[in-house]
Amino acid sequence: MPPTEQATLAGRTVFRVGYGAMQLERLSGDRPAAVALLRQALELGVDHLDTAQFYGNGFVNDVIREVRTGALIATKVGADPDPGAPTPLRLAQKPEELRASVEDNLRALGVDSIPLVNLRRAERLPGVLAEGDQQVDLDDQLEVMTQLRAEGKIGAIGLSAVTPETLRRALPAGIACVQNAYSLVSRDDEEMLELCLAEGIAWVPFFPLGGAFPGLPKVTDEPPVQKAAQELGRTPAQVGLAWLLHRAPNVHLIPGTASVEHLEANLAVAEIELDDETLAELGAIPTRPMDLSLR
Repeated sequence: MPPTEQATLAGRTVFRVGYGAMQLERLSGDRPAAVALLRQALELGVDHLDTAQFYGNGFVNDVIREVRTGALIATKVGADPDPGAPTPLRLAQKPEELRASVEDNLRALGVDSIPLVNLRRAERLPGVLAEGDQQVDLDDQLEVMTQLRAEGKIGAIGLSAVTPETLRRALPAGIACVQNAYSLVSRDDEEMLELCLAEGIAWVPFFPLGGAFPGLPKVTDEPPVQKAAQELGRTPAQVGLAWLLHRAPNVHLIPGTASVEHLEANLAVAEIELDDETLAELGAIPTRPMDLSLR
């Protein structure tokens, strides 16, 4: 059976394939092209945008503001732009920094409330790990996040790059979604996915095709994925994304691209049906730990 096309995210029923807006920063030298691409995504049915103020040092949020979409907007806090630095962002984990980041997103997006804000904890790879005064207790962070929700500045709270233990601690605060690295070839977080499914929490995987950094396994390199793609008349990337939609009904995808062609291909994965035999062959692919400790 094909996967259901819609599911609940932050209290809204949305198309399960959204758009990860980070790739719009690749078009920072051609703003009209970035605006046109985002408008095309909305015309094709995208109603969930994933963004952050540090994407393009505010460029991406400014493009979203110009388009004035009615889509569910999800942003993230826990890091702020740091233009000119080797890595153009810096951790901002303190409660006052989280509040300031939400305010920055509100101003940049030109809205009074953001439907979903993900707290990106700096407690596990991939990404920069917190050190010194950036090691902040989860309860202190959730206190300010729930205050912002009570004030109406955010609609729902999500978590990103967290462990099952962290999610369990956070459950009383009301968690709408979890964003963690997860793909067909890197399935370390099966326990987390199952916990989210049991708790009615959306699962929004990033690095959904693996291979985000040199040396990491890529879904599209796997022979069973290539075989399924050939049989279905699809691309290996489409098969890898379709597997995620089949994996559990609470999975939402946020693939990003700066190409209209790839945008259309990404959205088409909701139509792909993977039969039991194909799912079994794909499920037999060995999972590999996403160890970025040396990167």
